[in-house]
Amino acid sequence: MSTSAEVADRWFRRFPASPAPAVPARPRLVCFPHAGGSASFYHPFARELAGACEVVAVQYPGRQDRRAEAPCTDLESLAGLVHEVLPREPGRPLALFGHSMGAVLAYEVARRLEGEGTDPAVLIVSGRRAPSTHRHEDVHRRSDDALLAEVAGLSGTSAALLEDEELRRMILPALRADYRAIETYRHRPGPPLACPVSVLTGDRDPRVSTAEAEAWRAHTGGGFRMRTLPGGHFYLSERRAEVAAAIAADLAGFAADR
Repeated sequence: MSTSAEVADRWFRRFPASPAPAVPARPRLVCFPHAGGSASFYHPFARELAGACEVVAVQYPGRQDRRAEAPCTDLESLAGLVHEVLPREPGRPLALFGHSMGAVLAYEVARRLEGEGTDPAVLIVSGRRAPSTHRHEDVHRRSDDALLAEVAGLSGTSAALLEDEELRRMILPALRADYRAIETYRHRPGPPLACPVSVLTGDRDPRVSTAEAEAWRAHTGGGFRMRTLPGGHFYLSERRAEVAAAIAADLAGFAADR
């Protein structure tokens, strides 16, 4: 039987970074990757945020060191699994950050946390329209080449890397599962979050309009903030320092207020 520590080690990655100030209640920021992404995507952000928080990234099944596990094709189920093993620590603010698919997953985990009486300090979402907005998308039903072309078009993965046959075989199962999970997701009506919501978006993101990003406002009864940065869907990879500064500001503001 697996211990709770072993389960947590399977689901979460903590990246070594520069020493942080000895602040007992330093916030813990749990980061949720995009479709096809892995915990290592947030390694550079851990360095940028070392002085502001502890960065913990979620490792979904079906990729990297969890490649032997079946990927999850249902976003609600995945949210339930993450919520079940998410580390809570009394007295330490817990914040959630998600990009693209990870934004909706972080939102669903926040709903579950609030349902049990554990309010996140802040939910920070990036590169994703509000859960209540809907576009018909069927990328997960396309051919392997078409699916990979979609990813390359969003600049999430190097086109040259996607030409490597071995790499394609490695990433396709998890990528297709993630696209299925987010494209078949339908928002369940319910009360808005009590925690504040902060939105980050790229001004040239083909997957998120300004109105769709602004629609996150309806999902919180707390504070709301929206920032638009230059770039496309993966603007945060090019604007890492600015994104880290925005996250640190949210943690210093919203988290301190709670």
